[in-house]
Amino acid sequence: YLHLLDITPMMGVLEGVVMELADCALPLLVGVLPTASPEEAFKDVAAAFLVGSMPRREGMERKDLLSANVRIFKEQGQALDKVARKDVKVLVVGNPANTNAFICSKYAPSIPKENFSAMTRLDQNRAQSQVAAKLGVPVQDVKNVIIWGNHSSTQFPDASNAVVKINGVEKPVPAAINDDEYLKSLFVSTVQKRGAAVIAARKMSSALSAAKAASDHMRDWFLGSGDRWVSMGVVSDGSYGTPRDIVYSFPVKISNGKWQIVQ
Repeated sequence: YLHLLDITPMMGVLEGVVMELADCALPLLVGVLPTASPEEAFKDVAAAFLVGSMPRREGMERKDLLSANVRIFKEQGQALDKVARKDVKVLVVGNPANTNAFICSKYAPSIPKENFSAMTRLDQNRAQSQVAAKLGVPVQDVKNVIIWGNHSSTQFPDASNAVVKINGVEKPVPAAINDDEYLKSLFVSTVQKRGAAVIAARKMSSALSAAKAASDHMRDWFLGSGDRWVSMGVVSDGSYGTPRDIVYSFPVKISNGKWQIVQ
């Protein structure tokens, strides 16, 4: 059952989304509840995708969005705390995602901190796709490309532990690419600036690729990541010398609905 939350002036538009969802004839979708009330939207939910934030426009950095978003994520955190399941999995997509996830968790003290995450899977997918294109292999044959840090232009895409399958044989990505200069410079900057490049091209921020990444993130969180590492912005336990309790993207492995930072 899908709950859709939006602001009151958008309720008419939301009805159009409800129509389109019905017209998709999705076999797993039992029903849809459109609402402008956070408490109604988050009532008893098991998964929450928080995509609503002040959108980023051309020439803006994610930090420019901060003040507008504190209000949004404070309200949503309080509503989750009050009415959601205590094992709810919360994925923050709206930017600045790491900070918004931190704020949301802070205002939902009865829900465990590890149940709040920020999306860096889009960055991981971008990085994985760059590596696959560089090597001329299908994207699914590349694994363990990771994103460290913040979902912003300060993130660090890292292929040093990545593995690629070529002609049925797995080998380390750095050896396969055999160009350290590329992996340290152009690869990193391309992934860091990809969001801005999309905005420059289509005058709006990433939409389909972000939705795909959100579904990847949540699917792996519920069903497990298998033998792959995935990138998630999670509350730091101090691993790798990071400050405790900030939301930071690490490589994680997931099983039984619980993530664990790869050490």
